[in-house]
Amino acid sequence: MNTLVKTFAAAALIAVSTFAMAADKPTSKSEKANLNLSTADFAFEHYVAITTEGESVGVEQLFAEDFNQKIQASNAQNHSRSEVVKSLKKQKGEKLNCAVSTDIIEESADYMVAKVTLKFENFTKTDLITLERVGNDWKVSKSINSYK
Repeated sequence: MNTLVKTFAAAALIAVSTFAMAADKPTSKSEKANLNLSTADFAFEHYVAITTEGESVGVEQLFAEDFNQKIQASNAQNHSRSEVVKSLKKQKGEKLNCAVSTDIIEESADYMVAKVTLKFENFTKTDLITLERVGNDWKVSKSINSYK
C-alpha cells in the first residue's frame, strides 16, 4: 500500500510539473522588460538611449499610437510610428559616433517638449520631441528633425 501511495504521488508530481512547464510560454526579451515610463524624464532618457545608443528594449512602448516624425531637409519627409519603430529595431546595438546634448524646453504635468542635439564630425542633427502623459505612462508623440 505504501508503494502504491508513493507511485501516485510521483505521477501527480510529474503531471503537475509538466503542466507548469507547458503553461510557461516563452517570451521575447522585449516582452520581459518592464520599462519604467512613469515620468517624462525616464521616457526622455529612454528615447535618447534608443536613438543614440542602439537600445532596443521597449521601443514599441515608448512611442504613442499617433506618433509621427518629420524631417526638415532639402526633401522634407514624414515617417509613421511603424516606420520609425522598424528602423530603430534595425539599429539595435549601434551606438552613434557623436556628442549628445539634451535640453528640456518646456514641461508641465501632462507634456514635455525637449531637444536632443547630435553633433557629428561634419554636421549637426537637432531633434525636437514632444512627450505626453498617456494614462500612467509617458509616450513620445512627435519628433521633428533638422540638419545643419
